[in-house]
Amino acid sequence: MASDLSFVEFIAEQMKEAGPVTYRKMFGEYALYCDGKVIALICDDRLFIKPTDAGRKFIGAVVEAPAYPGAKPSFLIEDKFEDREWISGLARITADSLPGPKPKKQKAGRNNR
Repeated sequence: MASDLSFVEFIAEQMKEAGPVTYRKMFGEYALYCDGKVIALICDDRLFIKPTDAGRKFIGAVVEAPAYPGAKPSFLIEDKFEDREWISGLARITADSLPGPKPKKQKAGRNNR
């Protein structure tokens, strides 16, 4: 079951205090970005935050689950996303804890213009 775009938009809106949060459809589901970093996935209308030590400390008693079969466990956020301040805080902590995106490599044989 694919996620509903209205749910994705709601989550992005809830996280907006963390900074610009964007999303992109990937494989029928969605990735959420903050500062150009993937901080979360939404799969089957469930929110999965990338696990970090700082995020674990912020959440306390975490629930972990894979976002899809074969995925590494992420923090499953089942109801706290209703609290805008809390979910924005978690999004900001997660973005701050993750490395920046890798620069894209230029394809061989292309000229710089």
